[in-house]
Amino acid sequence: MNQPTPLYEDNHLLVINKPSGWLSQGDATGDPSIIDWAKEYIARKYNKPGQVFVGLPHRLDRPVSGVLVLARTSKSLTRLNEMFRLDQVSKVYYALSDGKPQQQEGKLINFLIKDPAKNITKAVKKMKDGAKLSELNYEWVISGDEENLIKVMPKTGRPHQIRVQLAAMNCPIIGDVKYGGKNADSKGSIALHAHSITFIHPVKKEKVRYYSPLSNNQLMGAYNNQVK
Repeated sequence: MNQPTPLYEDNHLLVINKPSGWLSQGDATGDPSIIDWAKEYIARKYNKPGQVFVGLPHRLDRPVSGVLVLARTSKSLTRLNEMFRLDQVSKVYYALSDGKPQQQEGKLINFLIKDPAKNITKAVKKMKDGAKLSELNYEWVISGDEENLIKVMPKTGRPHQIRVQLAAMNCPIIGDVKYGGKNADSKGSIALHAHSITFIHPVKKEKVRYYSPLSNNQLMGAYNNQVK
């Protein structure tokens, strides 16, 4: 399994390129997580004894690759959590789909209901008990032989949101068999990549943007020249 790589770090943040297949945070499987890796990385690089603090203000699904921001202090984590809560963080993803959107660009608004027992989410058009409003903007970028590259800008951060909402408009992500995608990857990855994230640095108070090239995802490497 590919290892995470740092994209940026200071005393307050650690921004990494997360490979597909890694858990963002540990679960009952006991499989390696980004949090465990980051704690070991910081302890080793900076020779820190004892417990290392690493906070997780947002997550990427296990089969998703791309840029992930970690907090190195509780102050940074608190401020980042608030920025995410207030929708002050901008994220851009790229997905490969075997379906082409009917419109070149648009907005998707659904209510998502998650089944924790099955770890699957369903999109519905009307509000129901337990459903959460989910919104994203998308833009069709280019078509290949059998796939379409779609730029996605989520406005909310719901579990499996992009995967479910693209599938709901008949554009399931390649490899994402859970939501109707084809051509499952033997390593369990899907063709969804978190390309960039933009926000105000929690301590320096300046606008920052971090990005991860598509080349780390074998399904998307050929499309790097289309991404800005």
